[in-house]
Amino acid sequence: MIERIIIVDNVDPVVFYGVNNSNIQLIRNLFPKLRLAARGNVMKVIGDDSETSEFETKIKKLADYCAKYNQLPEDVIIDTIKGAPPKELKMDDVIIYGVNGKPISGRTPNQQKLVKTFQKNDLTFALGPAGTGKTYVAIALAVRALKNKEVRKIILSRPAVEAGEKLGFLPGDMKDKIDPYLQPLYDALEDMIPANKLKEYMETNVIQIAPLAFMRGRTLNEAVIVLDEAQNTTTHQIKMFLTRLGMGAKMIITGDMTQIDLPHSVQSGLVQATNILRDVPGIGKVEFDKKDIVRHQLVQRIVEAYEKHDEHIRAIRKAEKEAAKETTKTDNKIQ
Repeated sequence: MIERIIIVDNVDPVVFYGVNNSNIQLIRNLFPKLRLAARGNVMKVIGDDSETSEFETKIKKLADYCAKYNQLPEDVIIDTIKGAPPKELKMDDVIIYGVNGKPISGRTPNQQKLVKTFQKNDLTFALGPAGTGKTYVAIALAVRALKNKEVRKIILSRPAVEAGEKLGFLPGDMKDKIDPYLQPLYDALEDMIPANKLKEYMETNVIQIAPLAFMRGRTLNEAVIVLDEAQNTTTHQIKMFLTRLGMGAKMIITGDMTQIDLPHSVQSGLVQATNILRDVPGIGKVEFDKKDIVRHQLVQRIVEAYEKHDEHIRAIRKAEKEAAKETTKTDNKIQ
């Protein structure tokens, strides 16, 4: 008799072991000669040397499947243990498989373009209106890179700029005040990584979510770094952030030029950066538009209505300027 310890550290035990440990029970039934105990990410198996060796090989295949697809169906367990290759799910255009095996892919041409641009460049700007999936796809790409061990960590950041509210009037300490600004990033991660695994990543700083101000002084190596809502950075802030890029790292900057919440006297760092860096090799840019909106169909109509309103306001101001010029010319002639 021999005892083997097997570590399955790339999976969420809740998903791997199944509801009420149903997967473990099935595995026990398929290896009736072995004694098996499992707790957390550690499995202990006792039995004949050759059979425990075969068990370890099959378990690692199941763990790889579970890590890749975030699910472990009974038929996959049976096929793998009986020696048949498990059926691979379709991967065309799929970035990753999220919680419960939900496929996350580029749903629009520009989302797919963002995937390709990210692969080719170390720094990518993703610009466009709300609801186009810029941030969601960016985080999916970061999670894929982490799962594939292309990087060691993910760093997600946002500027804490008030969109009509004041931080000082929000309840709680600084973390309580800042967290609402970062919640959209948590929401996306919760779609892609099972809860227990996400908690582990957060506690071990494999995934870090922090306000932009916390980035100063850091050099970020072997990471995917996402800066969301970058239209609300100042020129100094975005320069500081861009220069955090370290060895083996990639960066995605997302923003919507039409939703700048900075004071009117302050220039958006995103606007300046895209102009200054437009011809720099190794930097890609993807511009989303209202056709890429993947939220409720009303969102696209709302964006269109605001565009028409803005065009109308611009036309009125232009007419007012022209009228003012004519009035000045007339006054000069009279004088």
